[in-house]
Amino acid sequence: MVFDPAAAPRDRTEFLAWYRQQMKDAGDGSATTPALNAWYGDMCRTFPDMDSVELEASDDAGSYMTDYSSTTPHMIYAAFAWSVAEEAYALTRELAIRHQIGFFDVSATDGEILFPA
Repeated sequence: MVFDPAAAPRDRTEFLAWYRQQMKDAGDGSATTPALNAWYGDMCRTFPDMDSVELEASDDAGSYMTDYSSTTPHMIYAAFAWSVAEEAYALTRELAIRHQIGFFDVSATDGEILFPA
């Protein structure tokens, strides 16, 4: 998950409560911040949005199709195929740093919460 660092609390306990609330409020994400939109555009070059791309049945990009459906004005939650999890983690984190947005490793037991420097 990537997020607007100005909207999220930095304390881990407060952040996790904020994250849970964001997930309850999730919608279509049509009004995210410019930085989140830029991250999304860059991510879709490698991990296309499964809701906005039509693939042929034989297309090899199928495992790269990503569900970006849980979004709010302050965050984008992306669900990747397990077969590309390591690649997705690396690119998600790298682009979060590049776009100066936050990153939360939702899949890990004690997932990293990264705020821009």
